[in-house]
Amino acid sequence: MAERERVVRMSVELPLWRALTGYRVLTMIYAVLLAIFGKDNVGRERFERPWVAVAYLAFLCVWTLATLPKVRSAANCTKRFLGADLVVALTGILLTPLADVDSQSFDGPTLPSIWTAGAVLAFAVKGGWRWAAFASTFVAAANIIQRGEPSRDTYHNVLLVWVASIAIGYVVEVARASERTLARALEIEAATRERERLARDIHDSVLQVLAMVQRRGTAIGGEAADLGRMAGEQEVALRTLVSSGLVPPTRVSEDAADGAVVRTVEVDEEGPADGTPCDLRALLAPHAGSRTSFAEPGAPVLLPAAAARELAAAVSAALDNVRVHAGPDAQAWILVEDEPDEVIVTVRDDGPGIPEGRLAQAEGEGRLGVALSIRGRLRDRGGTAELISVPGQGCEVELKVPKAPKVSRGKAGTAR
Repeated sequence: MAERERVVRMSVELPLWRALTGYRVLTMIYAVLLAIFGKDNVGRERFERPWVAVAYLAFLCVWTLATLPKVRSAANCTKRFLGADLVVALTGILLTPLADVDSQSFDGPTLPSIWTAGAVLAFAVKGGWRWAAFASTFVAAANIIQRGEPSRDTYHNVLLVWVASIAIGYVVEVARASERTLARALEIEAATRERERLARDIHDSVLQVLAMVQRRGTAIGGEAADLGRMAGEQEVALRTLVSSGLVPPTRVSEDAADGAVVRTVEVDEEGPADGTPCDLRALLAPHAGSRTSFAEPGAPVLLPAAAARELAAAVSAALDNVRVHAGPDAQAWILVEDEPDEVIVTVRDDGPGIPEGRLAQAEGEGRLGVALSIRGRLRDRGGTAELISVPGQGCEVELKVPKAPKVSRGKAGTAR
């Protein structure tokens, strides 16, 4: 993991700092050569007080070479160093009129010349465009003060440095955001590959053993049949876990920082809050077993936590009815459909079905399991429950809940 992170950072961090190091050395040499061989606009020697220029340029050379380790990485380039480096650049600009009395009359170079841009670029690479704007503003003010009566060229150069440094700082921020996004993508890819490897290993060993125990136990009968049944239930649960990677009830949040939207799923052992999006699959997956098949989309099925819990409770009530009325040997199926505006869960069984008029008779007798445990729960969340039954062909319950929270005005009564 550490090696992968180091390789990714080389694509952004190290080339920038290496380029800045080379720029500082080359511009230092340029400033010295310009002071030695350069003349002003009318062909005269530049400095009336050459000792000021010599003293500053000597200090600039020592400072540049001594601080090369500081501009090799973001960790070494501290805020204290950046502040001192900016002070060196500003001092050179403001000392120019003292070394060259006529510098304010002519648009000649300052003592540090273009070395000053290196100090601003260090801010840009370290902290992005905001830090670059901060440093370039001070450089611009120093240049205007040094000129006394700045010309159009002065303002042009000041604006050029200001815009260029901010642009470079922004590019650095975008590059770093891309780097972090790539790192997250590599982590997800590595986790996916590891899960696929574990799934293959489990399929080749544990699942096959559980399936064999189920078959042999059923064939032997007696207590072995019960053992085979439990092995079959564990096989289905484990297969569901491996194929979909479901976890206990979750809460989902989106992180839009650093230029990339990343969806984070966090486990909440006490259950998610009512307003937090919840993956319905995690609530329904425990129902899967040897007698209950569970089919769900490959992506999270998000609902408000309260609606998801009520829908899961309605599904549980429907399965209870299957066990009670269709018998322990009945097969049940759960199908989850994620529509744009609503979530549909269908619970079907292969039992004898419900005779016509039996639900109305049960409500009249005060047995309100379907009315309250299923329809009442969904009605309170703006959903519906439709029951379809054909005698001798099983029963099907279709549960619908809208994704947008809708609470009906009428509340269901209390079950007795």
